[in-house]
Amino acid sequence: MPRPTAAQFAYGALTVVLATLAMLLLSQTRSGTGIVVIAVAALSLGLLVSCTAAARTPSGRSVPARTVPAAARAHVPERTAARSEPAHRTPASLRR
Repeated sequence: MPRPTAAQFAYGALTVVLATLAMLLLSQTRSGTGIVVIAVAALSLGLLVSCTAAARTPSGRSVPARTVPAAARAHVPERTAARSEPAHRTPASLRR
């Protein structure tokens, strides 16, 4: 399981705080049971937000939480979308 990013922690924590405040102010509850229900609901919402918030690239694709450092992948050739032919091509003289 990948580790959560700092952005996921921030989104989740902010969601918990804001949801708790909003629900407590709107419901105006004073009972212990009501406060516990609101706290559990806010924690559940914060967990949902932090799990679904993924880091995005400029192209809009999701990236994994842990990536390989640039120095480690410096020797790996880049594959581009424009390159549609396989890495190993059979010479035209051997094709039938």
